[in-house]
Amino acid sequence: MQNVIEKCTEIANQIRIDVIKMTYATGNAGAHIGGGLSMVEIMAVLYGEVMKLNPDQPQWEERDRFILSKGHGSLTMYAAMKHRGFINDSMLETYKKNETELYGHPSMNTSLGIEFSSGSLGQGLSLGVGTCLALRRKENTSSRVFVLMGDGECNEGSVWEAALAASHYRLDRLVAIIDKNGLQYDGTTNCVLNMEPFVNKWEAFGFQTIEVDGHNVEALYSAMQTYPKHGKPLAIIANTVKGKGISYMENNPKYHNARLSQKDYENAMVELGV
Repeated sequence: MQNVIEKCTEIANQIRIDVIKMTYATGNAGAHIGGGLSMVEIMAVLYGEVMKLNPDQPQWEERDRFILSKGHGSLTMYAAMKHRGFINDSMLETYKKNETELYGHPSMNTSLGIEFSSGSLGQGLSLGVGTCLALRRKENTSSRVFVLMGDGECNEGSVWEAALAASHYRLDRLVAIIDKNGLQYDGTTNCVLNMEPFVNKWEAFGFQTIEVDGHNVEALYSAMQTYPKHGKPLAIIANTVKGKGISYMENNPKYHNARLSQKDYENAMVELGV
């Protein structure tokens, strides 16, 4: 376990550095850096240790599937994919530039291991349900389907319709991970639409639910290794901090979607020890 923790922690540190570099390189276009930083440890554990993937065979039938429902966090997904070997540094540098394959929201590209297009919030869990049902029809009993969502998008009714379907069809290969950073575009999630008690809601919709510190790689790893009993889908509520890792970005709505000045960039690099 100690090796896993050290490995995922190191991957998370490098992902954070890549996210800052990618955002700065976009110039005035900017990026969704706040929510990208809140999901770093989640992605480090998923791509670094948990998911069964093969970069040399990105369409391997027995692979696990990943759906980034909060598609605006794509820059963190791309950085994690780099560390798994799906893309390289040169490709990462093309993020949001002309002729890129790494858009501001993911565009399906199975040759790169991008399973689904996303960006319209509230849709990812439905994709996860459909994917699990398709795998069941193919008699694939080894692949799991991981869906990373934001807490703000859980305002949408489509999320809860999908949750009902997941429970009804007993999709115990489905893992919904909610990046619960408490902020969305219009303000704090509790002010926009209070979803508390959040854990109880997922349990009421038939999910086995685990609440963790979303920046604790050991807790995340243990939660993702859980295989629910009685045909239940799994929901992991990951309590996170928007802008995590850069002091002046943490819980700062300004960095929901922002460009970085040279001073911002240099200060962030100092804080990350670069």
